[in-house]
Amino acid sequence: MTREITTIGIVGLGTMGAGIAEVCARRGLRVVAVEVDEAAIAKGRGHIEHSTSRAVSGGKLDEAGRVDLLGRISYGTSLSDLAEVDLVVEAVPENLALKAEIFAQLDKIVRPDVILASNTSSLSITEISVHTGRPGKVLGLHFFNPAPVLKLVEVVRTVVTEHDVVDDAVAFLGGLGKTPVVIGDRAGFIANALLFGYLNHAVRMYESRYATREDLDAAMRYGCGYPMGPLALLDLIGLDTAYEILDTMYHQSRNRLHAPAPILKQMITAGLLGRKSGRGFYTYEAPDSPVVVGDAVSVAVAGTPREVRRVGVIGTGTMATGIVEVFAKAGNEVVLRARGVDKAEAAVAKIRKSLDKAVVRGKLAEADRDAALSRIHTTVEFEALGDCDLVIEAVAEELSVKQAVFGALDEVCKPGAVLATTTSSLPVIECAAATSRPGDVVGLHFFNPAQVMKLVEIVSTIATAPDVVATAHAVCTSLRKEPVHCGDRAGFIVNALLFPYLNDAVKMLEAHYAEADDIDTAMKVGCGLPMGPFELLDVVGLDVSLAIERTLYLEFREAGFAPAPLLEHLVTAGRLGRKTGKGFRDYTM
Repeated sequence: MTREITTIGIVGLGTMGAGIAEVCARRGLRVVAVEVDEAAIAKGRGHIEHSTSRAVSGGKLDEAGRVDLLGRISYGTSLSDLAEVDLVVEAVPENLALKAEIFAQLDKIVRPDVILASNTSSLSITEISVHTGRPGKVLGLHFFNPAPVLKLVEVVRTVVTEHDVVDDAVAFLGGLGKTPVVIGDRAGFIANALLFGYLNHAVRMYESRYATREDLDAAMRYGCGYPMGPLALLDLIGLDTAYEILDTMYHQSRNRLHAPAPILKQMITAGLLGRKSGRGFYTYEAPDSPVVVGDAVSVAVAGTPREVRRVGVIGTGTMATGIVEVFAKAGNEVVLRARGVDKAEAAVAKIRKSLDKAVVRGKLAEADRDAALSRIHTTVEFEALGDCDLVIEAVAEELSVKQAVFGALDEVCKPGAVLATTTSSLPVIECAAATSRPGDVVGLHFFNPAQVMKLVEIVSTIATAPDVVATAHAVCTSLRKEPVHCGDRAGFIVNALLFPYLNDAVKMLEAHYAEADDIDTAMKVGCGLPMGPFELLDVVGLDVSLAIERTLYLEFREAGFAPAPLLEHLVTAGRLGRKTGKGFRDYTM
């Protein structure tokens, strides 16, 4: 029989506790909030009053509703005030001893059937539950901050949590208008377990000076559609909080990828905690301000860019035709080199179709479409690329094929021409080594579809000349793209951060820790990502994803990067994602 939950106890009125109290009161529930003293109650009450006042100003609550909401919350300084509640949510600081003591006391105060929940984001629910005489009635209810706004709540069951307790908690959260996902008791639960490994990896990239903080953040915002870059997000979360979560995860997993990057501890010791202290990876206008000031780092692009007017593109696939369209629309003369006349004609037809769609949607004038098409010239001969200022290779992701192309370009291209590859995973230096001019070779990793995606990763090898990097940057800027710079390392920025995270999600599913739907929901609803990991893997293609993960593993030799066996098995079985109709999910073809 489902429990009737009408009165909620909240222990702790910090940002999270106050937010949870507001959520419950807004849904008509009576709330009994407990803090350590009257000063803490006053501060917590202030949080709620300020938040509800903003809701009124934003038109999300009327004044009468606000008065009713506030009237449903009572305050006290003793846990005994919670004797008659139906469910208790503990939201005190992340200290296991403190939480354990609170649960031990609550166990003696509330009725035997009452559910005891912790809002911890990183501590073991099992370790908390054993300090009570009712471990079967203890679970985690991890609300996300700000609780009145964010929909996700992770429902964390231990190995002894009773099924009806989980069911009742899920029903309770549904009544609050939240989106619950049910998971096992493991450090980080779903969202933090997947998110913080990715954030830590980004910190290590920054720490090793592989890329600037601006480029790391821009890469994930423009390349993956993430609402915030990893370093800006760490500043928002708080570097001390992030360190504690990573440290807890590492002590449970012993996964080196969860060991906090050393620079985090150094920054915390120096008082650089992120937005709350006014400085973290970025400097802010004031503590708790979102406004970045004063220390913007300009992109280090030395040398004078070479002039680029005529551009060559080799290939007829989706990436090649997208790049041709981008350059032609920007006013460049473009030579498209195809392996045959029929392929060249098909490529131009694909570009014309794309431009026609832009005209229909009102994004391009007919005259501009016609002008762009008039700038596109096709050839089947490499010699026709001889007078190009920039030549971009966009053929199949096979090193031998690309090396053959660069060898041919070396023979026909004029001195000073910049030679670029769009590879997303192969070493750029291997392409450069196929020429007698490695200083002129650079990576220009456009994202698909090139006509839409803003990001371009500019990949410099140890041999790339500074003015070639400057040229690549200037070209991207002229195309109204967002260029980011990195070294010639497997995955560059985006894939090196994205695919270990996707691999971790597969491992989570493989361990029966959570269902694919719940994992996807957690990352979309809890972290604001445009797609969940399994949705994204099915779109990218499981075979493509596996190939990238193998490349990353071979490059870095990190045990945590080893492809999940489940991914290997699905590829072997021919379940490659949407393109085959079956991947992590089944699709109607």
